[in-house]
Amino acid sequence: MHKKILVAMSGGVDSSATAAILCHAGYDCIGVTMKLYDLPDDSVRSNTCCTLSDAEDARSVAYRLGMKYYVMNFTGDFAKEVIDRFVTAYEKGETPNPCIDCNRYMKFAKLYQRAAMLGCDAIATGHYARISYHKETGRWRLQKSKNEAKDQSYVLYAMTQEQLAHTLFPLGNFESKAEVRQLAAECGLLNAEKRDSQDICFVPDGNYAAFIQQYTGKQYPHGDFIDKSGKRLGEHRGIIAYTIGQRKGLGISAPHPLYVCKKCTENNTIVLSEESDLYTSSLLAREFNWIMYDGAPKEPISVTAKTRYHAKEAAAIAIPRKDGTVFIQFAEPQRAVTAGQAVVLYDGKNVIGGGTIYETK
Repeated sequence: MHKKILVAMSGGVDSSATAAILCHAGYDCIGVTMKLYDLPDDSVRSNTCCTLSDAEDARSVAYRLGMKYYVMNFTGDFAKEVIDRFVTAYEKGETPNPCIDCNRYMKFAKLYQRAAMLGCDAIATGHYARISYHKETGRWRLQKSKNEAKDQSYVLYAMTQEQLAHTLFPLGNFESKAEVRQLAAECGLLNAEKRDSQDICFVPDGNYAAFIQQYTGKQYPHGDFIDKSGKRLGEHRGIIAYTIGQRKGLGISAPHPLYVCKKCTENNTIVLSEESDLYTSSLLAREFNWIMYDGAPKEPISVTAKTRYHAKEAAAIAIPRKDGTVFIQFAEPQRAVTAGQAVVLYDGKNVIGGGTIYETK
């Protein structure tokens, strides 16, 4: 049994409830808030995390629970491992998911290393997911939360066996968010009714293009909107300002709705088309992490797959290739499958593995 636990505390109700559960279960807990990005403590930015008030909320909870508490500065690592990857992906015409990179490179890498330095047996976070040990295969499994509406297994697919063996997700067994808030209230935690953070912490206003321009100091050139035949339809504001499936904000007048179908970085054009052209039947994924298996399966496997965090799972066949990539063929065409996003494979409640989409067909 783990004894000394480092609890990642964002100042929100989920991580605070996690700390309370573990403290009341008798664990020796240390609370840590990761300082990732310098964000002004602006009350207007209530849908994001990482503000000064969030750290104060976490400190207050730790004090009430009798925990040691630290704020650890990871701003340099976060810029390199998350923000720079985010910017590079957009510049390549992809649409990244920085929350996945934050989990992969920050929480379950940098923070995990810091926990070992402090003599902790494991780390714990407020993610909605579950971890179990499968005796027959001798492998740790990542599983969906009981509360599937809040399930976060999609953004955790990159976890290694070592990380799974030394991580706790206490909230994965809760049936609803209301239960978590009730527990926090019963423990007297000041943030029991605090709103969930929804926006990317370093882009609180959601304007990714403006952030990238400010961060890099670059001006991204305007280019042409074109149709499938190559006919010019208008001018776009820079390829970083758009994502696959986007309909709003195009500034194009047409007799029927148009959507971003393809971004061509080689000639700085964006292809607009009707919604029917957004559907694809297959994809290729790179940087694949297999959780259920010790390496890629030798034969094709039947799976369900998610290509976005809020997407529904879809039946598919996954075919591992010799170069380490995975070809995924869907039973039914999927809408707006986007390079840079993750594809995560499931077998019922179990995460089989996942990787980064880089090509669609």
